[in-house]
Amino acid sequence: MIDSHGRFLWYELMTTDTKAAKTFYAKVIGWEPRDASAPGMSYILFTVGEETVCGLTDLRQGSGRTGAVPKWIGYVGVDDVDAAADRLERLGGAVHVPPTDVPGISRFSVVADPQGTAFVLCKLRAPADEKPADPNAPGRVGWHELLAADWEKAFPFYSELFGWQRADAESEAMSTYQQFSAGGQTIGGMFNKPASVPIPFWLYYFNVGDVDGAAMRVTAGGGRILEGPIGVPGGSRVARCTDPQGAMFALAAKRGSKTLGYFEPAGARDPSATRFYVPKKTAPNAGEVRPSAGSIGFRAAT
Repeated sequence: MIDSHGRFLWYELMTTDTKAAKTFYAKVIGWEPRDASAPGMSYILFTVGEETVCGLTDLRQGSGRTGAVPKWIGYVGVDDVDAAADRLERLGGAVHVPPTDVPGISRFSVVADPQGTAFVLCKLRAPADEKPADPNAPGRVGWHELLAADWEKAFPFYSELFGWQRADAESEAMSTYQQFSAGGQTIGGMFNKPASVPIPFWLYYFNVGDVDGAAMRVTAGGGRILEGPIGVPGGSRVARCTDPQGAMFALAAKRGSKTLGYFEPAGARDPSATRFYVPKKTAPNAGEVRPSAGSIGFRAAT
């Protein structure tokens, strides 16, 4: 039996221009779009070969509200969505969408941690869908990064909710970058966001074969490079970007066993030191969301 508890199972982009986003990500990352719309609800699946990677939906569908911000959001597997939502509230988190069924596909609940960072609790109906994806495979998310208001308070929350364990940590004068593992596999890191970033959020790193080439495709497609491409410990290269609609994401190539995120060698000043890479752009807003009949299932209502 596959144990998917505490593992990221799905990722969804909510945006204001699905046609433009579909073209942009297909060119930048190499995903193949596939229509999975239902009556009254448009939904696009991004695939690599025969495997689905993530979903794309219209942020404004049925929301009846304006001012929504395009964003990526992650779905984390749990054994029991209802029990996990109750536990999350007891730990100080908030439930934006109560446990809801997508018939034949999943049960999910859109929530936020005590610092306001949004994510989704999810239980897939088909056990085969819960098989962990290869984190090093092209087009997949290879790293999950939490920019927290206070990571030392955030970590116990996620540890209690999902069973995440501390992995390696990188420290320097400005911050500590704490990596975490799920099911014995290191899957991400967390640290205190810079003061210039107004709210906490999750950042997802998509694997590409060549970060420099992918970064050129980002700008050619109308997106922006916020930082990078830069080298990080372990031999990887990363870049932080926004797509043309403003959703933030990251690119990574050849991830090693060390930190992916905001640390890079300080170069000639001190080869053994690291430097904190401060974002130049504010983070996407984490708002309320409502359910829909997507691949796993929800849409924004910010």
